[in-house]
Amino acid sequence: MMPCAVILTAIPVEYKAVRAHLSDLQEETHPEGTIYERGNFSSNGGSWQVGIVEMGAGIAEAAVETKRAIDYFQPNVILFVGVAGGLKDVKLGDVVAATKVYGYESGKVVETFQPRPNVSQVSYPLEQRAKAEARKEEWLERIQGSSSDLEPEAWVGAIAAGDKVVASTHSEVYQQLRQNYGDALAVEMESHGVLKALRANPEINALIIRGISDLIEDKSNADDAGFQKIAARHASAFAFQILAKLDINKLTEERQPSESERKICSASEKVQKGASFRDVKVTDSHGSTFSIGNTTQN
Repeated sequence: MMPCAVILTAIPVEYKAVRAHLSDLQEETHPEGTIYERGNFSSNGGSWQVGIVEMGAGIAEAAVETKRAIDYFQPNVILFVGVAGGLKDVKLGDVVAATKVYGYESGKVVETFQPRPNVSQVSYPLEQRAKAEARKEEWLERIQGSSSDLEPEAWVGAIAAGDKVVASTHSEVYQQLRQNYGDALAVEMESHGVLKALRANPEINALIIRGISDLIEDKSNADDAGFQKIAARHASAFAFQILAKLDINKLTEERQPSESERKICSASEKVQKGASFRDVKVTDSHGSTFSIGNTTQN
């Protein structure tokens, strides 16, 4: 069976940029009314079925539509592809693949806002693949359409996400981001919801990929200059480079239990069989030792 990927987008310009990389597109309708498209992507001798989703903006909408798409497509991989505002280091047209996403609006309000960072991680295998592709320039060959004279770079690092459009470097939200999330390269509005929805499906590998469409200040001018379309094309190119290089067999191989997990299972079997034991010592992969047992069954 051909492996399946779902590519999530928030707005039409992102959806169209993803759609341009697929062939044999067909429209499908979820029983609850959501309209998707499913197409094919082939590269490097491999082929994928790819479902495209336009979720709308915001964390709540992203979480709901991600869960719905998982139930419908039963994918092996989920990529969230779109645009973001640049916070540090990046320039217009660059691409950021997330290692982690900060939900920056989590916190406590007293006299001032006290952040309580809510952090979601992407899948380790896809993070590693993103780092590998960011070190090379092959992905640039997948960019479709004119991108003026830009020479985009790919970055791999933290992203911040919340339900606010950040459009000024003088805003309270921007200052909060720079003060409390200093390693975040970009900010956007959906990926925290996507990753939260994926928590119950750890078997699905996920990655967040964002093109930089503005640098916060002068956001409207950047939008008017067409940088949303440019950034979406760049993010899509990088996303399909990732998909082209994935070995689905390695991604779906059954994970072998670690030595500590085998000891835990062995101890559990002893209990189930009525054995008597006290303080079965187990050392995990980080060197921590703990006990299981201190129990007698007759």
